[in-house]
Amino acid sequence: MTKRIVLTLLISFSCIAFFAQSTQSPKHEVRAVWLTTIGGLDWPSHYARYQYGIEHQQQELRTLLDLYQKAGINTVLIQARIRATTIYPSAQEPWDGCLSGIPGRSPGYDALKFAIEECHKRGMECHAWVVTLPVGKWNGIGCKTLRRKFNSLIRRIDADGYMNPEDPRTATYLADICGELVSNYDIDGIHLDYIRYPENWKLKVTREQGRKNITNIVSAIHNRVKLIKPWVKMSCSPIGKYKDLSRYWSHGWNAYEKVCQDAQGWLRDGLMDQLYPMMYFRNNQFFPFAIDWAEQSHGKTVAPGLGIYFLNPREGNWKLEDITREMYVLRQYGLGQTFFRGKFLTDNEQGIYDFVSRFNSHLSLVPPMTWAKKVTPMAPTDIQVYKNGLKWTGSSPYYNIYASRCWPVDTDDPDNLVAIRYQKNMLSVATEGLYFAVTSMNRYGNESNAAQSHSMRESKSIDVPLLHCDGKQLSLPAKNSVLDARLIVIETLQGTIIDTRSYQGKSINVYRLPEGFYVLKSLNHKGVSHRLGFFIVRRD
Repeated sequence: MTKRIVLTLLISFSCIAFFAQSTQSPKHEVRAVWLTTIGGLDWPSHYARYQYGIEHQQQELRTLLDLYQKAGINTVLIQARIRATTIYPSAQEPWDGCLSGIPGRSPGYDALKFAIEECHKRGMECHAWVVTLPVGKWNGIGCKTLRRKFNSLIRRIDADGYMNPEDPRTATYLADICGELVSNYDIDGIHLDYIRYPENWKLKVTREQGRKNITNIVSAIHNRVKLIKPWVKMSCSPIGKYKDLSRYWSHGWNAYEKVCQDAQGWLRDGLMDQLYPMMYFRNNQFFPFAIDWAEQSHGKTVAPGLGIYFLNPREGNWKLEDITREMYVLRQYGLGQTFFRGKFLTDNEQGIYDFVSRFNSHLSLVPPMTWAKKVTPMAPTDIQVYKNGLKWTGSSPYYNIYASRCWPVDTDDPDNLVAIRYQKNMLSVATEGLYFAVTSMNRYGNESNAAQSHSMRESKSIDVPLLHCDGKQLSLPAKNSVLDARLIVIETLQGTIIDTRSYQGKSINVYRLPEGFYVLKSLNHKGVSHRLGFFIVRRD
């Protein structure tokens, strides 16, 4: 057990919440939701057999996505493969009955394609949630189809069928399923569910061999996906506790020992880009294990799943504070947040939707996959601002748009984000009194330098504090009575420190500074800085 885990658990939960509230909404953070389609649990609530039903389903999904967007959600995990059945036209498996009401029957439209397009319109990623080994009731359409196709591949446990994780055909077949998804859809991720041994499987091999069997399946899917589209994220939802910790017992329910999921190893070895651990626990069964995921993330993205369904009195006896404390601590440790399930979020159980909307006070980008490819895209050019919007020139798949009343627009401040993963070269928005910056973003989430809507030569018209400088002397603003500042710092617009001086007198000599545009900041004895203004060194 690390000192950080011990320290966190020694603090009372009220104190944890108090200290964690000071953590600001970050610029990069996964904020996800599981959108469950099995039995229409989250969506759809009505069947589609005719045009009216199709339109009803589609409008219902639009409404849900609008609500997610308003709550700051940036990742939707939509259940695409359910139980060897699908919500999209597959060459390998039949339609699930959740859309049309009749297993094997098409609803008359491609629900996955529609969901992806609607997510992308809202700047959200859409990942195909693929349930892997469970294939449903023994005589259900999905299980029967696979039993006819593959002799002895499906094992029966009680009333359900499961693909045998020890048969190499399982890895090949699931790789084919995921390859079909990636080839046919502009999906942002493949999200594997139940990629593990069933808990009641009579394991006849060693645990080590069992982990190798599951890892072989993960590896086969990863290799197929990345060969087709290397930017598509690989993720899974492991059991919420990786394994026993030195001071905290998992009560026999963990990923590594119980069901042979080496999820942290998959992060380490590059087989996974993200993890969404199913952490449907409270208190000492949550906090130490969450911190363990953070400490073993290997630089990848982890967004633990939160059991918000327990807020419903029919499901459990949790209080809203149980979830909010967890969210604060996750953010404190640089982890994301994922909600199970979508309906409990949008139904606003005990006010959870209202809280999430406040907690995610700013838009947030999904962290870039720098471990896969770290390339800075070319910045957009020729930004033109009009009364009712702006446009720019560029050829990137995505753009992020920032706005501020100060120029240059600070693109490190998430409060300035107005649109993310935007796919067009023009945006309709009120522009009066605002300055804009636009960055390009590639499919790996790498962001370009910012193109600002005004150049330095137009600085006379901007409404930022422009300090007087004659090219030799810079006039310093007077210290006010509450400003504790011993030093002044001169930086470039990119944040590079050029010089540091004592904060005294009415002016300083800047004769040795090259011509250019600079930021002047104060710095106190605690290392806290405040922007004092901008100045231009010009000697023409």
